[in-house]
Amino acid sequence: MTGLRRLPSAMIFHRIGDAQGQYPIWSDAGARRYAGRWHQAGDPVIYASEHYATAMLETLAYFQGEPPPRQHRIEITALQGVSYEVFADHLAPRWREPDDPGARGFGHAWVREGRSVILFVPSAIGPIERNVVINTAHEEFARVVPGLETPVWWDARLFGP
Repeated sequence: MTGLRRLPSAMIFHRIGDAQGQYPIWSDAGARRYAGRWHQAGDPVIYASEHYATAMLETLAYFQGEPPPRQHRIEITALQGVSYEVFADHLAPRWREPDDPGARGFGHAWVREGRSVILFVPSAIGPIERNVVINTAHEEFARVVPGLETPVWWDARLFGP
């Protein structure tokens, strides 16, 4: 763990979701029902990506090559001074395994202890890219602000000839 830090300036993150889905795009409802790589079911978190392209790749991996229907995106602004932590690989060396208890336990402890509002984690798709886990129960959550939903347009070349 790198410990608590504060953003020196505002940062923009990206999240993609189904605009007509069971859970709103800016919601922790899905994470509260289902476990993910960096949280246990019930943890109040929202996942996002540091870059729009990474958010697209994460979405495509989830849909396993099928064109995702009704996808919209939001830009999320984390204001200057918001608390964050950066995951360090040695704390859960098998974090790329989908059900690694080390990664899930690390994220769960981070949420439970309220160490920061943002946790930067590597993307399993491209580990030099980062995803962001946002703790919706943290006292600073109001300083992480979603923008308007806009449609995602997928290039047909991503899905075959």
